Amino acid sequence: MMKSLFLSFLLGSILFMNNFSEVQGRKWKGEGTTQNLESISIGRCYDYIRVVNPAVGEKNCSELWEAFRNAFINKDPCNILPQDFELFFKLSLHAIPADKSLFWENNQLLVNSFSNRARRYMTLGDTLFGFFGDFLNWCGQENSTGLDYESCPTAAECENNAVDAFWRMASMTYAQHSSGVIHVLLNGSAEGGAYPIRGFFADYEIPYLQRDKISQIDIWVVDDIEGPNIDSCGYNTVQILEDRLKDLGYDVTCTDNYKPVMFLLCLDSPDHSKCTLSSSAPAAQRRPISSDRGGSWNKLMFVSFVGFLFRSALVH
Repeated sequence: MMKSLFLSFLLGSILFMNNFSEVQGRKWKGEGTTQNLESISIGRCYDYIRVVNPAVGEKNCSELWEAFRNAFINKDPCNILPQDFELFFKLSLHAIPADKSLFWENNQLLVNSFSNRARRYMTLGDTLFGFFGDFLNWCGQENSTGLDYESCPTAAECENNAVDAFWRMASMTYAQHSSGVIHVLLNGSAEGGAYPIRGFFADYEIPYLQRDKISQIDIWVVDDIEGPNIDSCGYNTVQILEDRLKDLGYDVTCTDNYKPVMFLLCLDSPDHSKCTLSSSAPAAQRRPISSDRGGSWNKLMFVSFVGFLFRSALVH
């Protein structure tokens, strides 16, 4: 009798704990809201208008936070639409310099290094609205004014989640306000191709470019230093992109392994075969400039020379 009661108690406890875990545990598969999101976002806003790009003028960073937060708070986290963030983007909008827009796919960290926080180019992440939310995560809860720090829905769980809705609106806004020569940096070593047929650039940026404001689109396809050459100009998905842009009436150029970007990659891998220099031989046949004697000095001179070429290429 006692054994039967004990087993019943044990089974009941297990069922209770399972139900408790389901209530208290992760509702979604994605990471929860970034801790201290409000402080980080408002701090980034002030950093941007005071240090990164003071030219944008005064912005009310607390007002920006409230507009951002109200876009997804107290709503179904799987029913957030880009237009829910309209007020935030209206308040945070600023001019994007002509000829400085840099779009990308599959190489965010490289693009961030290359743009150098808007000193060379102004990527989406270098705008105030992009800088505000870059690398952060967030979501709310239906019938609650609080943020969900435990978990947030992924794109696989629901398409209309708060993060994707924000970046869709960001991409559309960025494209609409880009002008002059447009630059696109693609990863030629990306699995599946440099240009995703379905992606933010294809779906939320190209359709919102303003044809009458754009003089040319320059595509740069750069392979990873250690990566394979999967895609290149006039081939595979890059050809699809070139054809699409030309059909839309744009003047398009394409360059493989654009030198300024390669110089940047070589600063981290100066000994790689792709980073050797020669006065006349093609890149694939260049010989290392170092020798058995004075190797360290030659390497130092190489890195200094690459840095000089990189700066010169960007200036001219």
